[in-house]
Amino acid sequence: MTKIGSVMTNVGKKALLLGSGELGKEVALELMRLGVEVVACDRYDNAPAMQVAHKRRVFNMLDGEELRKVIEEEKPDHIIPEVEAIATPVLVELEKEGYNVTPTANAALLTMNREGIRRLAAETLGIKTSPYRFASDYEEFRKAVEEVGIPCVVKPIMSSSGHGQSVIRTPEDIEKSWKIAQEGGRAGAGRVIVEGFIDFDYEITLLTVRSVSGTVFCEPIGHIQVDGDYRYSWQPQPMSEKAIKNAREIAAKITEALGGYGIFGVELFIKDDEVIFSEVSPRPHDTGMVTMISQDKSEFALHARALLGLPVPEIRFYGPSASRAVVVEGNSDRVVFGNLDKVLEEKGTDMRIFGKPEVKGHRRMAVILATDETVDAAKEKAERAYGKLDVEVL
Repeated sequence: MTKIGSVMTNVGKKALLLGSGELGKEVALELMRLGVEVVACDRYDNAPAMQVAHKRRVFNMLDGEELRKVIEEEKPDHIIPEVEAIATPVLVELEKEGYNVTPTANAALLTMNREGIRRLAAETLGIKTSPYRFASDYEEFRKAVEEVGIPCVVKPIMSSSGHGQSVIRTPEDIEKSWKIAQEGGRAGAGRVIVEGFIDFDYEITLLTVRSVSGTVFCEPIGHIQVDGDYRYSWQPQPMSEKAIKNAREIAAKITEALGGYGIFGVELFIKDDEVIFSEVSPRPHDTGMVTMISQDKSEFALHARALLGLPVPEIRFYGPSASRAVVVEGNSDRVVFGNLDKVLEEKGTDMRIFGKPEVKGHRRMAVILATDETVDAAKEKAERAYGKLDVEVL
């Protein structure tokens, strides 16, 4: 029997969020709705989740000693990794000492870098993936590109939101792509993955929830990325019954291998009815922000329920929906979103402004949500709302 006592008392539950961006903010809110004390952690102050949490801790989460110190001081009931840039070997140690890591410390370790999860999927589970090679230095990198072939995609083994990602289309791009990967990794310069191009019709995120109730799936989410960073997503992505069945089988297989309770964002390529594994995140996924308008429980609510040991017997899907990311360019700590009365004037529209404290270069700062009778209509509505938005970088 699951119990949650009065918040911020010795009978209450405490969750430590490792990563406090826009996704962590929504997880924090859902945990707080269930009476859980939330401590939001990140490498910078005033991150979105810190603005709503009970407490904040600012430190370098890649520093294993600092990470252990904070966890031992806070003594959380749940440690919830929300980003890749964490000293995950320390989480493995702490889990052995009795701490509860979501979904498991091993899942966080394997998925924090693309090498661990790719080897698990392709080499251990026998799931089909794109051709790939790993490289630790420039000479290995050149050899990997030669073996995989041009064109190919280059990514740091640990990064997110497209940082450090590039495409090699000609031999002249090789050196430039290496530099981009070395500058864009979450943990700084280091090992990279070189992936061969594959022929696919579209890609999806299949949100997969593991809880005491078993494994359930959200409707498939289609999306468009620009430079590796999500810009649009919609739900449901039209798929054949056979493709959906194959996608669910692969998602169930990979998440079962990772274990634990919570939501997993399983990224897949689809060609006709064939499904090819790409990546998996053991946490809510940015493309899944569309679920804040498309379902009775968003991906964040599902994550909170599952990790707390509560049942998730069903997911009620409301209907065709879409999201449109708002990416702001500039350098400032003063960003103003204007014309919001027009942005939200149509029925079936909504918006989340993340509250990020500054933008340097470009940064995803908000998302527009829409729902309608069809996916195309929802996408068009979200784009109309986006077109009315004024953004000032002061």
